[in-house]
This record gives sequence, structure tokens and C-alpha cells, in this order.
Amino acid sequence: MTHRHRDRIWIGESGALCVAALLCAVSAAAEARAEPVRAVVELFTSQGCGACRGADPIIRDLARQPGVVALTLPVTYWDYLGWKDTLALRPLTERQRAYARARGARQVFTPQVVVDGGGFAVGSDRPALERLMREATQRGGLPIPVRGEIKGDRIAVEVGAAPEARPDTRGDVWLVPVLRSRAIAIQAGENGGRTATYVNVVRGIQRLGSWTGQPTRFDVPCTLAEIAEADSWVILVQGAAEGRPGRILGAAKGPGL
Repeated sequence: MTHRHRDRIWIGESGALCVAALLCAVSAAAEARAEPVRAVVELFTSQGCGACRGADPIIRDLARQPGVVALTLPVTYWDYLGWKDTLALRPLTERQRAYARARGARQVFTPQVVVDGGGFAVGSDRPALERLMREATQRGGLPIPVRGEIKGDRIAVEVGAAPEARPDTRGDVWLVPVLRSRAIAIQAGENGGRTATYVNVVRGIQRLGSWTGQPTRFDVPCTLAEIAEADSWVILVQGAAEGRPGRILGAAKGPGL
């Protein structure tokens, strides 16, 4: 199976990612009122997957909840079924496969949801997803406070300290550009003739640096107007082990999410 990049994506150890220039006008006061994020839900999906249509309304419902980051990650591996996903990116497929390796799973599938980097369920199984969300709440939500604030032509990212300083407390800080909403008319394949509406579609992943359990700050310059049509962003603090994604420890929403 071959994969290809159809959209511009920026992934790297250094540099910066910025949202469209108009987002720099969002007021700091509005951001200060934002509810802290208590859970992050990633939906791995594909326009070519007939079973995925049941997951779309669930992720749209979650996206409307103030304390939830709900992300749509379109993958590439169903493109051979007769319709190439117009939003899919190979690095998102690689992220799902990294999750599978981390938990010892041999295969990936769609629709799949991952809650806080560690809870897994079929994306169309609302009761299973609600159970994972309850468990996340019972654990106290995400333990690390994260804030992202637009200041002029910069995005100031602040990550708080770990509740208990431990030598093995560490992770990576990511800036994830998203397209808040996109309707796609699917013309062939299992969903041929259907118009699907996707929310918070991930358009890239940019590593800002490491977090070692101590308060950390990153200053991201707004040098680009947009990345693959992204019109907002999400900040994630995620544990990592041997290059594989671990538990999500903290998150913050960008403007309009």
C-alpha cells in the first residue's frame, strides 16, 4: 500500500507553527475564561470507511463540550477502497500505528477513539466512549495545567509543573493545527453519495520541545498564515516512551474551539 501527502504538513523538532493571521485578534480575556480541558478524544477515521459514519455525530457532540478536546484524525490506509480521503495525512496513520504498538496491538482499524492517549474503543460505540470519559473524570482529568494565549504576533504556551516531582516525569509538548469544520461530498467507495461533516480535523503535528515536570514556556512566532487550511490549534502535553505516544497529561484549546 502506498501513502502520499496531498496536503502541506509541518512536522519537526524545531521552528514554529502559526494559525491564520485573523486569529491573532482574539482577545486574551476570552481565552482566560476558557474552561480547563479535562479530556482529549482522538477519532481515527476515513472517508472511505462505511463504518465511520456512526462515529461522526459522536465526535461532533464531544467537540461542543467546553472541557473536551475532540479531534478528527483522517488516515490513509483505506484509500485503495475506491475513494482517496481528501483530508488524510500519512503522519496521522503513523500516530495511530504508534498507539497500537504501545499497547501491543497488531492491527489498526477505523473508526477508533483514543481517550487521553490511553483508553481505546470503537469510535461508533457511544456507551464505551462514555465509559472511558467517566473513567477519565474519576482519575481527576488531565493533571498538568496548560495554557495557550495569543499575544500580538506570538503564541505563548505555558505548561505547569507536575503535581509530584519525579525523575521519570516527562513528556513532549505539541502544537496541533486543526480545521474546525469541513463538509466533504464523497463521490465513490463505501460512502459514495454521502456528504460527511468533520470537526476539528488535524492538519499537522509540530513538536515544540520537552517537558520534564517543571514549569515550561514556549514562545511560538506567527510567521505563517495557515497550515493546510487550519483555522485554530490545540496544545498537547503527552508522555512518551521509546518514541511511542503515552498518556496525554495536559491540553489547551485554541481560538474558536
